Amino acid sequence: MAFTTANGRTQTSLAEINITPLVDVVLVLLVIFMISAPVLQSGIEVAVPKTRTVKEITEQRVVVTIDRDQQVFLGDSPVNIHDLGQKLHEASGSGDTVKQVIYLRADERVPFGAFASVMDAVKQAGITNISIVTQPVDTKTGK
Repeated sequence: MAFTTANGRTQTSLAEINITPLVDVVLVLLVIFMISAPVLQSGIEVAVPKTRTVKEITEQRVVVTIDRDQQVFLGDSPVNIHDLGQKLHEASGSGDTVKQVIYLRADERVPFGAFASVMDAVKQAGITNISIVTQPVDTKTGK
């Protein structure tokens, strides 16, 4: 499209949008999200045991984690095992801990004594519905 200026010169209008900066910004954002997405999954690295029967977790629940150094975490924050019952009461909100469901993630190298101590602390808090988090066995390799 052309138009004439006041002094009689003919010029074309700038009808194109330069999308190069837009593409640059989108690619940078894509790279940032690709790098940060795995970090947001879970802050605590735990190698949970592998089993043949695994039920997929669909709801968001309170997660108690025991890492390989036998440190106990409620969600992503470390907690003393003696304070675990009180923290679980606070996490339940309504105070009805009997109906509360807890997911227990433990590293496969954690001794059974530490695992049993955390289970006991959860049961002392009045929570009886405890699900143990595992990974499925890879059927191809058997590991």
